[in-house]
Amino acid sequence: MAEAHAAWTLVLALAAGVLAQAAARHLHLPGIVLLLVVGAGLGPDGLGWVAPEALGEGLFTIVELSVAVILFEGGLNLEISRLRREQAPIRRLVLGGALVTLLGGALAAHFALDWSWMIALVFGSLVVVTGPTVVGPLVEELRLRPRVATVLEAEGVLIDPVGAILAVLLLEVALAPGVDSLASGATVLVYQVGFGAALGITTGFALAWLLRVKRLVPEGQQNIVVLAVVLVLFEGCNVVFEQSGLLAVTLAGVVVGNLRSPVDRDLREFKDQLTVMLIGMLFVLLAAAVRIDDVKSLGRGGFVVVGVLVLLVRPLAVWLSTQHSELDWRERTLIAWVAPRGIVAAAVASVTAVGLERAQIAGGPELLALVFLVIACTVLLAGLTAGLVARLLGQRLPGRDGIAILGAQGLGLLLGEVLRGGDVPVVFLDSNPQSCRRAEELGFPVVYGNALQERTLQRARIETVGTVVGLTPNQMLNGVFVSRARERFGVPTGYVAVARPEEGLAPELVREEAAEVLFGGPLDVERWDVRERHGEIEVECWRVADAPRDANGTDAETGPENSRGDRHVFLAVRRGGKTFPMRETLALQEGDVVSVAVHVDDRDAAHAALRDAGWVPHREEDEVA
Repeated sequence: MAEAHAAWTLVLALAAGVLAQAAARHLHLPGIVLLLVVGAGLGPDGLGWVAPEALGEGLFTIVELSVAVILFEGGLNLEISRLRREQAPIRRLVLGGALVTLLGGALAAHFALDWSWMIALVFGSLVVVTGPTVVGPLVEELRLRPRVATVLEAEGVLIDPVGAILAVLLLEVALAPGVDSLASGATVLVYQVGFGAALGITTGFALAWLLRVKRLVPEGQQNIVVLAVVLVLFEGCNVVFEQSGLLAVTLAGVVVGNLRSPVDRDLREFKDQLTVMLIGMLFVLLAAAVRIDDVKSLGRGGFVVVGVLVLLVRPLAVWLSTQHSELDWRERTLIAWVAPRGIVAAAVASVTAVGLERAQIAGGPELLALVFLVIACTVLLAGLTAGLVARLLGQRLPGRDGIAILGAQGLGLLLGEVLRGGDVPVVFLDSNPQSCRRAEELGFPVVYGNALQERTLQRARIETVGTVVGLTPNQMLNGVFVSRARERFGVPTGYVAVARPEEGLAPELVREEAAEVLFGGPLDVERWDVRERHGEIEVECWRVADAPRDANGTDAETGPENSRGDRHVFLAVRRGGKTFPMRETLALQEGDVVSVAVHVDDRDAAHAALRDAGWVPHREEDEVA
């Protein structure tokens, strides 16, 4: 019966965690807020369905292994090129800022709650971390400027193992107070950091090599192989030096994430989904383990501690850590305001509370309750106010209404002119000086360089772009460009020009619904570019007059009348005052106005085909009428 109860607790926490995060996304709330509410509601103080104590020692095994996967996934998403530019403030926040937070949190707990210095210091170490599982989604949703986003995300990932190691060190001192234990603990700390860093980096390189060698790992099994290696790395390090595994898996994730492999996208998607599942389950379990009476027993002193952490300690830590950096006062203010705690603080606090209880040292339940109060308050504060504060400080990116086009020639220039006529901001990227010069002469902003390099994309301010268009004769280049912009910069929409729909990355993106086929379908881009250079193309406007049509201007029953686009190409659609590129799957509606590039030598045949398909020429005076 106990086993059945343990299994029920585990599966219910898993299901509740996943559903709570899905609901939070629909409600535009931080996921952790609903997770805390659900955990408390299903726990012993609520419905009593989730009983963490039924898992016994297994609870902490689940917590440790889950945290290992979460930290690896966090490291996987950190790009060294971005970290290098902001390395000074990040390094100071992770080291010096952590020390300030530890001491500030300890002072607040000691004087506000009259805790012993030792327990107060343990608490200070637990609230050092800022929580990548909360900061990451928050930064993504708010769309903060790159420099602030980089600092917050990097701090959230890298400070977690630092805080966990400090907590273990201070717990050992609390269990056996004395100068000798402090000295031995400091020595162990050095070994933990050195051993974890060395093994984590080495394993990261080995994993990256393993994934790059074709057929060494059977296709489809790469994700589970990486998961197995990460868990072995974590536990193997902890066997040698306790808690060194946290740093090891974090650094291994950073290495693997920056040494790209053929399965990079699949690996990131797998780890992201696994992390969502584990975070939900852990928060429900750990929130259920916190008793409401313990939180109430903190009284006003608990909120005083939270207030001191948010209004005094965090700003002081950020101010000291960002001195003489390139961050201005607005960026530093926002970084100081956004410091929500997350799953690592909750997990380490739970383990610490149990350690104190086993040693018969008072304060374990109160310590756990205060950490969860800090988590709840800081997450609510960040989730509800960070957007407003970022907007007031001018640290949010403008709306993503621009379009970046790879290929400043032929059809690209024609499409750009149509979009610009619809008041859509357009920027071109190209590595051909002549193409760039021509686009500039037409009045377009142009970024010269390799569009697959991050610095080129940053010069194009790709983080402000809502749509990327791969429009070169090189189908593979189009696909890589769109894929990179969407994965690394979160661009919502991508279009690819496709000539051969049966091969290459571009069709693969279309099948995975990561991009749309540009225009009315497959097209010989190079032929149309040559025609445009020779002045053999005119852009006309046509309107859907009756029944809805597909992107080729034909009924679904009759099929596309010109799938290869030999005589004309549908460039863009104007609907309801908005102009956007044509895509193959677009269902056209009556009244839509489409800009059509027509080959002048085939004008009569093109016009006849358009009229037969139910199109009529559109004049500006038609709109006025």
